[in-house]
Amino acid sequence: MTSLKLAAHLFLDEHGVEYEVREFPDTTEKGAANVAKALGFRERQMIKTLIFETAQGECSLIMVGGDQNVVSGLLKKALGSRDIAMAKPEKVVELTGYVIGSIPPFHWQNDSTRTFLDQSLMSEPMLGVGTGKWGHEILITPDNLVKASKAIVINLTERV
Repeated sequence: MTSLKLAAHLFLDEHGVEYEVREFPDTTEKGAANVAKALGFRERQMIKTLIFETAQGECSLIMVGGDQNVVSGLLKKALGSRDIAMAKPEKVVELTGYVIGSIPPFHWQNDSTRTFLDQSLMSEPMLGVGTGKWGHEILITPDNLVKASKAIVINLTERV
């Protein structure tokens, strides 16, 4: 196990948030399902970090399980905009400093970036999130993820 300390690790350390570091082969094919398989977790536990942008230019980080999809109507309501889209890859790099595929859900947000976590994930014992470097994952409890990311916990995946 390497002692590589990435910005995401340093942020958690500085804020006293408990986490575990796990590694998987960096040759693993991209995607939450593949990370889950490599680390021995269920796909739901490996978090997809998605950046959505409103027509007004507001960007938000949306976190759902690897096997989940955001329900458009629920996300539009949460963001307060009917006109939303996934942010373009260039916008994601500009906002987060990371390329799509392993965006950490904390340490890069500015005051205008809202972060949301699907409420169904709060019942999971452990979640896996990206570190910004493929092959490295952070394992963190849902409560600690909310604390570190300042996430708003809301239903984003289950039609009501």
